[in-house]
Parts: sequence; structure tokens; C-alpha cells
Amino acid sequence: MKHKKTFHKLEYEINNQSIVIEGPIDEKTLKTYSFDSTLEAFRRPNDQFEALQEIATLEEGRIIIARVDNHIIGYVTYHRPDEFERWSLGNHEFILELGAVEVSKKFRNSKIGKNLLKLSFMDDYMENYIVLTTEYYWHWDLKGTKLDVYEYKDLMIRLMAVAGFEVYMTNDPEITSHPANTLMARIGKYINRDQRIIFDEIRFKDRFFF
Repeated sequence: MKHKKTFHKLEYEINNQSIVIEGPIDEKTLKTYSFDSTLEAFRRPNDQFEALQEIATLEEGRIIIARVDNHIIGYVTYHRPDEFERWSLGNHEFILELGAVEVSKKFRNSKIGKNLLKLSFMDDYMENYIVLTTEYYWHWDLKGTKLDVYEYKDLMIRLMAVAGFEVYMTNDPEITSHPANTLMARIGKYINRDQRIIFDEIRFKDRFFF
């Protein structure tokens, strides 16, 4: 696969502030922006910003951002699954992982998360992928949102559904370790039957193992 990328941009106003959703963004452009200090769900903000820049250098890597002026207030990342996770079995190029989606606490309830996801799939080439996301409750901002794990799970399912993601069953130990953890995936319209079967086999790895 050539992992073709086509840039898209969306701009709208919230509370008299112009919000720009755009991507995929390359490493050079990312370095011209600042990164919001409340984007800390996965690691320290500076470390996370470096991680985004690294993903942007990958052939298949995609970074979609939300910004106010030159300040990043949200992002979503796409890349190949981690080599230590089952989703990388077979090293299939048509399987991508939505690694993270995060919005600054100061800009929540501004439809930024939904618009990040919607813009991601404006690129028709994304229809060549099965894009999966593993939702683990320990990454969720339960304290800040005052939601319990099941309310937050429902929130994530509804958010991902905006871009066509659906819940899929799996016997993956990390997903099954807690009922709030969830596997979701979006099957691109150019994915064929054999590719679907491969994904199913990965989802239920070792199901006949005794």
C-alpha cells in the first residue's frame, strides 16, 4: 500500500473563537504550533506532542488536529498497531489503529472530538483500511467529566459512531479484563472478504486453543 494522504480543513466559530480542524499534518508543520497543557490523558503534554510528531513521520501515520490560531487544542492519531499487541499479528498494512483522541478541557462540548473524527474520514483513501480503536477505562477522564465508567463507555461509543465505528466482540485479554473496555472498528468500503476474515481471526485469536 502507498498510504496516500489528502489534506482536508474545516473551520467554524465557537464563542467568537475560530476553530480549525485540519490534517493529516506533517512533522514540520506540527513543530510550528504550540500544544495545550491540558492534553495530558496519555502522557505529559510535551512528551505527547513529541509522540505526535513522531507519528507524523510514519508512512501510514496520520495526525489530525484542532487549533485556535497556532495553538493545538485537540488531536486524533492513526498508525499501525503496536508490535506488542495482537492487532499487529501478520503485520497487515490494511489495519490501522486510532491510537488516541483528545480535546483540551477548556474546549469540551465544542464538537471538536466529533469534527476531528469526521474530517479524518473525508479522505477517501481511509476506505482502504480497517481502523480499530481499543477503549480502556483507565485512559478516561472520569474525574473531570463526573461520569462513571459505563456512562463514559456509552459516551465513547456514541462519539466513535459519528465516523462509522461499531462495537466488535473479541477475546483479547485487555478488553475482556473489564466490562467497560471496548473494541470498536470501522470497516472501509474497499475492504474485501478475505481482509474481513483476517480481522475476525485476529479478534478471536486462540479461540480453539485448549
